[in-house]
Amino acid sequence: MCGIALIICGIRFDLSSLLLNPTPPLPNSDQLAFAIDDLRKALRRRGPDSLGSTKLLLHSAVSNRLPVREIVSSIEGVVKEEAGCEGDEGKCFSLENGRTPHLHTHFSTVPSSSAELHFLGATLQLRGVSPVIQPLIDSDKNILVFNGEIFGGIDIGRDENDGEVLLQLLVQCCSGSVPDVLSRIKGPWAIIYWQESSKTLWFARDAFGRRSLLVHWPTLEDSRFLLSSVAPFSSNECSFDFEAENGTTKLNFWEELRCGIYSISMNAPGLDGILVGEVQKHEWTNGVLEELIKWERTYVEPKPEDLHISHSKTLTGKRDMHSVNSGSIQASISVPAQAVLIALRESVRRRSSLHTIFQAGRHDMEKEFVPVAVLFSGGLDSMIIAALLHECLDPSYDIDLLNVSFDGRSAPDRISARTGVSELRRIAPSRKWKLVEIDAELSTLTFETKHVMSLINPANTYMDLNIGIALWLAAGGDGWVYEENTNYNDEDCQCVKYKSKARILLVGSGADEQCAGYGRHRTKYRSGGWRALNDEMKLDMQRIWKRNLGRDDRCIADNGKEARFPFLDEDVIRILLGFPLWEVANLDQPSGIGDKKILRGVAELLGLYEAASLPKRAIQFGSRIARESNRKNYGSNRAANQASAGSAVIHKRLD
Repeated sequence: MCGIALIICGIRFDLSSLLLNPTPPLPNSDQLAFAIDDLRKALRRRGPDSLGSTKLLLHSAVSNRLPVREIVSSIEGVVKEEAGCEGDEGKCFSLENGRTPHLHTHFSTVPSSSAELHFLGATLQLRGVSPVIQPLIDSDKNILVFNGEIFGGIDIGRDENDGEVLLQLLVQCCSGSVPDVLSRIKGPWAIIYWQESSKTLWFARDAFGRRSLLVHWPTLEDSRFLLSSVAPFSSNECSFDFEAENGTTKLNFWEELRCGIYSISMNAPGLDGILVGEVQKHEWTNGVLEELIKWERTYVEPKPEDLHISHSKTLTGKRDMHSVNSGSIQASISVPAQAVLIALRESVRRRSSLHTIFQAGRHDMEKEFVPVAVLFSGGLDSMIIAALLHECLDPSYDIDLLNVSFDGRSAPDRISARTGVSELRRIAPSRKWKLVEIDAELSTLTFETKHVMSLINPANTYMDLNIGIALWLAAGGDGWVYEENTNYNDEDCQCVKYKSKARILLVGSGADEQCAGYGRHRTKYRSGGWRALNDEMKLDMQRIWKRNLGRDDRCIADNGKEARFPFLDEDVIRILLGFPLWEVANLDQPSGIGDKKILRGVAELLGLYEAASLPKRAIQFGSRIARESNRKNYGSNRAANQASAGSAVIHKRLD
């Protein structure tokens, strides 16, 4: 996980190929300015191991051979900040040539005849033998800042850093083949890459948007072009103040970058002497990936005999797990569930493989080193992930299960989490499971709420904020752990303060979208049948980058943790999409049986019989933060429901 950013000044951008609507003028553009130190701080929270920056200067010059102007580039000294620097940030920076840099408080201005590209990268390093500080720069002045993990498509050695390998591949290719390289990557990623030979800037976000990348397109009032993993806190505050004063509610400085590959080709200046940047969007060149993006399912509407066959292959009724032979259970589970289990197991294995940098540092850490944690509600999705993590992770490691509640032990997610960890201990008694109970009161989280509001930006509804706060607290991992064999019903049971230090957090995002887990899926099915259900699921998958993943990535990464999504592995998506819809879900059956039917079969294959029958419950309801938010902002749940509070835009300052 990393935090990456780019600020471009001094270039006139041609956005016509993107068909972007002109951004309406803002009465006071000064309100949207923010200090670069605010951006550094926001990025550094995502990448606590190192922070670096470099400036690329572009200017035009007359060629000695031809009477035309060409673009000449130069790199200003690389600024690096090592892990552990405290206090005055200026004392933590040094240039490679030993000079002391001048740290600008605000963005610099450049002469009209030149342009400046300011690259920033903060790193949470999970791969490689030696420390890596971004931006990555080679001898030919190619520059890369990379935020992601390459799990396939490109070979990465156990001792290699994927960002360094990616830079080598990009350097070897010509301008037109950059999309070929990026289309090969399996895994979550976002990049910003300067290709010196073609004087082209490339920036991109993976096809499902599993890593955040925000963009500010140039406007008449603010001609800068900005990219960032996260919006700085001060820019969000200024935007909200301006909107509150003018009666508007749209946070319009930043927006989520639509998934895809983009380039800015730098052209020689016109008569006004200003460099021109032509922005283009490129197609993916991987046919398999394009099919996943289209999300077209071959078999949507079943014939009566299809439903009969599917029903006969699936477990019927709830079995007593102590009286049923596990072999007979697995024999009656559908073949699709077995295929999904195999794909999910491999997905979790990829996302929990510990590379050399873990092994090298383990000897210097405390005895009970926990590298991977699970965002844990005790529900179907998190139980499957936890059980598969046990199968994939070295048995010497503990596993942290992070559970957040705004109603103590009474919250539904706390109740199911305690039940779930007992079931996990039954199927994996040799593993040390740590249920980390994170308790919070919304009324006391004034500063934290404002901070999370900046993280969810550009999202701005109460639902986004509630989910964001719950994710942010859970990822922080600061809670309580009970003794392993604790009886939770015992009022005198002892617990100890505990903070999870796991840097990898497995999250169940994508399961509901692909397997019809939301209540709106059942509503669509009732009103329009199988075709309407399929269309709603397709819509969910094609907007998950905007509605969910960017927000979730920013809230989790702010704690110096990397979110990984096993259900959104390319192979898992392909396997699920390849089965007939009625094998994935059957919403003629009750909640807890027909919704996410295929995943319930996976849970039973893993021996998770209780979890296999649990109904869907979103984190904002299971943790009860939605209830507390409704009471705080609307006075009661009833008033909030009448106002459709879940989708309501936040219309007041969060004091």
